[in-house]
Amino acid sequence: MTNVLTPEPDSPTAAFQPPKRYRPATELVHIEAPSDHTSGPGTAIRDPYQAASVPIYQTATFKQPSANGSGEYDYSRSGNPTRSHVESHLAKIMHAQRAFVVSSGMSALDVILRLVKAGEEIVAGDDLYGGTNRLLTYLGTHGGVRTHHVDTTRPEAIVKVLDPQRTRMVLLETPTNPLIKIADIPTIADLVHAQCPDALVVVDNTMMSPYLQRPLELGADVVYHSGTKYLSGHHDLMAGVIGAKTSATADRIYHVINATGCGLSPFDSWLLLRGVKTLAVRMEKQQANAVLIANYLISRGFRVHYPGNPAHPQYALHRTMASGPGAVLSFETGDVITSERIVESTKLWGISVSFGCVNSLISMPCRMSHASIPAHVRQARALPEDLIRLCVGIEDPQDLLEDLESALAIAGALPGDPMML
Repeated sequence: MTNVLTPEPDSPTAAFQPPKRYRPATELVHIEAPSDHTSGPGTAIRDPYQAASVPIYQTATFKQPSANGSGEYDYSRSGNPTRSHVESHLAKIMHAQRAFVVSSGMSALDVILRLVKAGEEIVAGDDLYGGTNRLLTYLGTHGGVRTHHVDTTRPEAIVKVLDPQRTRMVLLETPTNPLIKIADIPTIADLVHAQCPDALVVVDNTMMSPYLQRPLELGADVVYHSGTKYLSGHHDLMAGVIGAKTSATADRIYHVINATGCGLSPFDSWLLLRGVKTLAVRMEKQQANAVLIANYLISRGFRVHYPGNPAHPQYALHRTMASGPGAVLSFETGDVITSERIVESTKLWGISVSFGCVNSLISMPCRMSHASIPAHVRQARALPEDLIRLCVGIEDPQDLLEDLESALAIAGALPGDPMML
C-alpha cells in the first residue's frame, strides 16, 4: 500500500519530513495505513499481502495474546481494522484531528447531541432536514434540552439567544435543506466562541461534502455527514461520519460511540471507503449538471434556490467558504397541485427522499423528507408547500433537461411553447 501522506513509522527520515498535502481529488483516491486519526485501539495496520483494496475484517471479536487482553483490537464495537482505515482516510480529507463512522447520518447527529446535558441549550436553524428537527424535538420533550430555532443566515439572530451558562451547541446546516440558505461559518464560530467558550459549533456538511467545503477549517468544532449520500454515492449503504477538530472533543465522541455500539460494520466501512475514492469525479459531474438545470429553470421564470445562482442572496458568501455550489437545488412553482404533477410526470428523475446518489432524484420536501415537521411549523418557518427539490445525478444533462421539461409541460407549468433544447 502506497503511503502518500506520512512516511512509515520506522523510516529514518520520518521525524524530518513534514506531511505532504495533495489536492483534494488525489487525496480522495489514495488510502494510507491508519495513523493517529483512528478511533479504535490500533494505530498501524500492516497488510502482509499488500492488497490493493483494504481487506474486510468481518469479525466481531479478536483473539488476544495474553490473559491481560493486550491486543490492538478486542471487539469490533470498540474498533475494527477496516473501520480504522476509513476513519483515518476521512479524517485526512476533512482535515479533522480524528474521524468516526457510525450506522447512519442520524446516528452521527445523535452521538453529537449526547454531548449536551439536560438543562442545557442548543441553537439551530429554522430550515433543517426533517429528521434533524424530529430528533431535536424529541430531546426537548424527553431529554430536557431546549433548542432555539433561528435564521442562521443572520449571525445577530444567533447571538441574541446565546447564553454562556446554558448554550452548549450551535448546530448549522449550510446550505440548508431544502431552502438552500447559507450560514457564515467563520463569523458565527468567532461570535459563539467569544461569548460561549464552552459551546461547540457543529456543521452538517452533507450537502457539500469535504470535496467542496471543509467547515473545520472555517472555525467549526465538529462536522458531520450522512455518509449514505455523496461520500458513498450509490445509496447502497447507510452511514454517518463525524469529524472532530481537537483530541479532547474526539475523546468525548468516541466514548459515546463505544458505549452505545453504533460504530459502522466492517462491510459497510469497506463500501464507504470504496465510494469515497470516486467522490471528486461524481461531484464534479453532478455539479456541472446542476448548474445547467438551475440555469434552465431560471430562464423559465421559476424561483430557484441554488448557491450557484448569482441572484442567490448569499451567493458571494458561499463562494468564500466552498469551492462549488454543489448538486442540490430547489424551486417553487407557486401551486402545490402543479408541483405534484411535475414530480409524478418525470421518468428519469426518481421520486425519492435523500440525495447524493449517481442517479437524479426529485421530491416535494413538505410531503416527504420534511413531512415530520408539523404543517403549522413549516408555515411559521416560511417553507413553501409547493417546493420541489432536485438532487442532480451523473446522467447526460440533455436527457435530464428533456425529461424535466416534458414533466413541466405535462403539468402545465410552462408558458407558451416548450423551449427547444
